[in-house]
This record gives sequence, structure tokens and C-alpha cells, in this order.
Amino acid sequence: MFDPLLDEDATTLAKLIRDGEVSAREITQATLERMDQREPHIHAFCTPTPDIALAQAKSVDAKRARGDTLGALAGVPFAVKDLICTAGVKTTSGSVAYKDFIPEDDDITVERLLAADAVMLGKTTAPEFGYSGVGHNPLFPSPRNPWDLNMTPGGSSAGSGAALAARMCPLALGSDGGGSVRIPAAHCGVYGFKASMGRVPLWPGCRDERYPGVSSWESLEHIGPMTRTVRDAALMMSLMAGPDMRDRHSIPCSDVDWLAAPEMPLRKLRIAFSADFGYVAVDPEVRKVVSAAAERFARELGCELELADPGFSDPGAAFGALVALESDLTGMRKMMSEQGENMSPHLVAMLQREWRAETFTDAIATRKAVSNSLWRFMQRYDLLITPTLATPPFPLNMQGPEIIDGRMVRSDHWLSFCFPFNFTGQPAASVPAGMTASGLPIGLQIVGRHLDDALVLAASAAFERIQPWNHHQPAFTGIA
Repeated sequence: MFDPLLDEDATTLAKLIRDGEVSAREITQATLERMDQREPHIHAFCTPTPDIALAQAKSVDAKRARGDTLGALAGVPFAVKDLICTAGVKTTSGSVAYKDFIPEDDDITVERLLAADAVMLGKTTAPEFGYSGVGHNPLFPSPRNPWDLNMTPGGSSAGSGAALAARMCPLALGSDGGGSVRIPAAHCGVYGFKASMGRVPLWPGCRDERYPGVSSWESLEHIGPMTRTVRDAALMMSLMAGPDMRDRHSIPCSDVDWLAAPEMPLRKLRIAFSADFGYVAVDPEVRKVVSAAAERFARELGCELELADPGFSDPGAAFGALVALESDLTGMRKMMSEQGENMSPHLVAMLQREWRAETFTDAIATRKAVSNSLWRFMQRYDLLITPTLATPPFPLNMQGPEIIDGRMVRSDHWLSFCFPFNFTGQPAASVPAGMTASGLPIGLQIVGRHLDDALVLAASAAFERIQPWNHHQPAFTGIA
């Protein structure tokens, strides 16, 4: 009876609940029933919280019955990545060391969404401490891509992307230190938005020195909305954005009308399109789909599209060094000695490396060079469009393909389009661009100038109107 409603976007659902056409409890119960059917196949949720969800829904319905004003997300179910702290709810970060960790505090973003009367369905699976572009970790089954259960949904917000694509929730929180909102958005055929650095405050994640591993990635990490429509992402941003004294990187947001941004008229834009940055090995099918999408976007909106590369060389080694620099190596090495074989092999390899100060300072210099290349480049363009990822989804339990378009590459090479914008902090989004011949999603990345978040949302929404995606969903072969 409620299945069609569960496929609606969050904005529509919240209005239906506020208007009394359906209760929060009915939506929550129907969502939990859908989770019971689909979750055993998808493994998106590592810690479901059905009792909490039903209690929160009951509270929303009671507020409405009293005539109280309901929040903007009244009764709308959402999922939270397991790297994001939730008070009283287990937050493992995908690590055996934290398998029983229950935070005392909500992350600021969770706090703000709950204050808007959203209903939390539970925690979604992520790789250990987020140190991967896919989803497997030592504690839980690997999340599967709803479009093909043999394929990865990407990561590190793996479960959040899979839960959205499987229509088990309309909203999810992801975090993005090197693409981890945009990666699963691209692989799962949903929308992911990384706002400018500081727009969305973070705490305690990345900021609390008491928790090695959890406290990493401070100058790279963002938390962002993952949704099935652009206007839902804008709605989440309207609630999550804005400074907080607990995050020294957070900034004011009075320059952006988040709710109006998706409807903002686009002037004749000058857009750069780079299919490979001049050095990235790109799967031919990705190149074809994204090129066609970029050309359609420019043609139908009357924009000027120019083929252009930003002009920096591959900064992949610098990214890995910056992650190590911002990790608590002392604390995590102690954890490694205690956990033995229970820690992810790629994380152990990073911790066992004898890092040199010069490696770190070289990485900082590279980040400065990339940032300077991009601000100079963006002086000539309103937007930059690229593939979100260099490959379509690939089989589970790989870190990444080591051959792309006939080239031997690093196992993280497929992420090359994402992490430069964590260096710069620019706003960037992944929109569904199309499908491979075998029916797997491909993402197109839209990048704006520093702090031009509104234009990225407006361009995303314009593309969504040209090439809608929310009606297109997995067949759920073998799933009730």
C-alpha cells in the first residue's frame, strides 16, 4: 500500500506527513518492512535502529496531533554512515577496535537533522575508518550494488549509496575526504553533493583527539547529503549548513539560499569539460557516456562548452601522504599492534610505512600547486565538468581495477577525478549521467568555483530536468 510513497522524494514525503495525508509511523513501518525484504541482499545497514526509528516517528505524530509546528523533515527516514557519530547508537567506523563504541554525542549534522524531525533508520556500512573507495571492512558483510549484487556500490559511504539505490531511504548522510560522497553516488545512480569546505560543520568526527582513526582527515573531510533528487540535497543543506564553535573550519552560509538554489536561472555559462585531466586512464564506456551528457547539458542550456584540462599532474601520491599526515599514527599503530590480523591490510600497509617529514611537506606543496592551478583555471570558467570516476562499478572485494583502458594503474587510480577537490575544498557534485551497456550507473561530476555552491546545485538541478533519473531504479532481481 505504501510502496509508491517510499519511492517519493523526501520533500514530498515531509509535506504529506505535515498535511496529515499519511503518518510518520506508517511511513517508518513501511520503510522497515522494505528493509526487511531488501537488506539481506544489499547489506547496506550495519546497525539498523528500528526501535529508535519508530519512537521518533511516534514523537513526530504526537507533535502533529498537538498542533505543534513540525520540522522540515517531519517523519522522513534517513540513514547515517557508520563513521558519523550517533549518541547512544553504536558507531564502529568499520573497525574491530571500535566494535562496541557508543558515542556520547551526535555529530552536528545528525543533531541538526533530528532537530528537523527526521527519523533515523540506522548506521550504514563503511570501510575501516573510511580509508578506501569501496565498502568492505573486518566487521560486516560488504555492501552490494543494487544494480548488480556482484558489484561494489563504491565507498567509503558505501552503505549509504546502496541504501538509497535500493529505495530503503530517501536521504542519507555520507562523508567525503577524497570523494566518498560522490563515489557511491556515481556507482549507485544517485545524487551526492560535497559543499565547499566549512559549509557543513564536523564534530566529533575528525576533530576529537581521543579517538585514533576517527580523528583523521581533518583538512580533507566533508559531510554531505546523498539523495535521489537535487532538491532533497538542497533541503538537507538548508538544515546542516552553518558555523558551529566545535569546528574551527566552519564558515557562515548566509550567502546561499539553499532551498532556492535548484531553481536558480542559469545565465549563459562558460563550462570546461575534461574527460581525463590529461593523465587519467578512463574506461571507454565512461568517457562516451559522460562526454555525451556534458554535450547535452551545454546544448540544451545554451552554454559554451570548451574542452580544457586544469593543468596539474597526477597528485595521487600527495593525497595518500596527506591522509597519513592527518592520521594519529601513534594511536593507530598501537591499535594495529593490538588488533593484529583484524585490521584492513591496506590500512596496515599505510601504518607500517616509515613516513618521512619531506614526504609530508612535499605533499603539502603539491596540494598548494593543485589549488593554485584550479583557482587560476576557474577564473576562465563558471563550472568544470568531468567523469566522477574513471570506471563503472567493478566486482566486490577489490580496492580498484589495476588495468583501465589497457593501462596498468594504481588500484586507487579510478578515484583520480574526486580527491583534487578535497585539496581545494571546492563544491562538487555527482549526478547520474547514464548507464553502461550492461546496466550499471555512470556519474558526471559538476565542480564550481570556491564557495559557489549555489551554482553547482542549480546546474545539477538543470541537468536533472534535462535527463531525469529518479524514476529509473534497479530491478532488484531475486529481491522481493
